[in-house]
Amino acid sequence: MPRRLVKRFGQFVRARRDRWYMRIFGEHLTDPHLWSMNRHSITKAFGLGIGISFIPLPIHLPLVVGLCVWARLNVAVGVAGCYIVNPFTMVPIYFAAYRVGTLLLHNRAHRFEFHLTWDWLEHGLGPTWKPFLLGCLVCGITLGFVGRFALEFFWRMAAMRRYRERQERRRAYRLAS
Repeated sequence: MPRRLVKRFGQFVRARRDRWYMRIFGEHLTDPHLWSMNRHSITKAFGLGIGISFIPLPIHLPLVVGLCVWARLNVAVGVAGCYIVNPFTMVPIYFAAYRVGTLLLHNRAHRFEFHLTWDWLEHGLGPTWKPFLLGCLVCGITLGFVGRFALEFFWRMAAMRRYRERQERRRAYRLAS
């Protein structure tokens, strides 16, 4: 876990809380729960960020920050989770979501061509928007939960490994003394 990076980002926000651009948030962004490094806050924020990243509108960042503040989750990890969909991964991820939607609706996938015309908006977008939005919803919810519980699993495995290593060091120290 990049603990130091998240802690430094929290310190960065707290140091600038009196600036004009931070005053509009009041004391909400300086809440210590939003920058805590506990497992529950981080795993839930990561899953939330992944789930929100599948919304096909450019509102990911304000939405994830707002929901993390409202639910008192780690803001930095939520923002990092929502950047899974970025300009490089957007096309394959949204195409996969479209394919999932066509499978769920039992439709056949249409050939997609984009033209910036009114005719295309009327006739070309029609057969694709329902499977696309359904696929985004299903993929967002599913991968949000998968991301959250996968991170939880890896966190627990790392904690158990550190615990076993600590026990081994203690046993070795006792045997050496």
